Amino acid sequence: MKFENNLKEGSKLRKPYVILVGSASGIGKSTISAELAKRLEIKHLLETDFIREIVRGIIGEDYAPALHKSSFDAFTVLRNKKNFDDTDELINAGFVEHASFVIPAIEKVISRAISDYDDVVIEGVNLVPGLIDTKKFEEEASIHFFVLESDEESHKDRFVKRAMQIHRGGKQLEYFAENRVIHDFLVKKANENSVRVVNTQSIEGTVQSMLTSITETCQTVMLKNTVDELADVVNIIINKHGGTIEDVTYLLPGFREPLKRKVGASDPDKAKRFIKSLKNSPEIKENFEHLYDLSDNVRGNKICASDKKTLAAIVRDLDSKGYLYAESKEEN
Repeated sequence: MKFENNLKEGSKLRKPYVILVGSASGIGKSTISAELAKRLEIKHLLETDFIREIVRGIIGEDYAPALHKSSFDAFTVLRNKKNFDDTDELINAGFVEHASFVIPAIEKVISRAISDYDDVVIEGVNLVPGLIDTKKFEEEASIHFFVLESDEESHKDRFVKRAMQIHRGGKQLEYFAENRVIHDFLVKKANENSVRVVNTQSIEGTVQSMLTSITETCQTVMLKNTVDELADVVNIIINKHGGTIEDVTYLLPGFREPLKRKVGASDPDKAKRFIKSLKNSPEIKENFEHLYDLSDNVRGNKICASDKKTLAAIVRDLDSKGYLYAESKEEN
């Protein structure tokens, strides 16, 4: 299927895509990045590991010992190890030292892709939010930066399988705890730098969520439902179709301006925890019910999906359940 966003309105060429997918080792970024590139028909898919090898060939181990270690054990060659009282801080310092040598080369690759007007997907552990400067490319490219996360049990399962597949079962398996520290560090840096964090609950769900963010196929709809029915609404949008609820607008009597809340809900696990909190916390539920009562259970929802077909399916399912109060025109 030809990706439908190659041309914007008026036949104006869109900016080339630069899609960055970072995560700790064993999260599934290679599989997910490959599927994402396939869906978007992007032929250039690069791993930062290969870029790192080129940099290693230029900068010797004597000058950059951390570069010549793996991301998870670079801390072992830091000269200032004694300055760190906290083990996690030491691991992260080694990781940052390791990645810092690779990032300038990654930025050169991005610059070349943009100058050649090529779409590119780059994936790897060395994509650290806050270290790689994406802002300088925003005028010339459509930049999309993701960090993938996973719960510890799923991460360990994937980590073991990956280690066995690439025949590094001995050394690499010993460093799962260090990889988990790096996982948490990347998620923390993503949140600090407004980089989207995507949970890797399933390959299909993860790719759908990323496509939704990239294509920005959105529509504002007016929904009418009770707080008790909210779980079903969330299930239709997020769980069934992999969509997102970007924001919610309440029209409240006595207020000149509507009350608008930025939501950005797309993660099935977080949505599940939110619905659970409504059930388990009478105070939270009571607050929502009060807000719903003031707005007569009606609110505007900006819903986004991976493509027009999926967006239409979301609206259709909401309508079939009687939740659709009114809808606006498609925004993208």
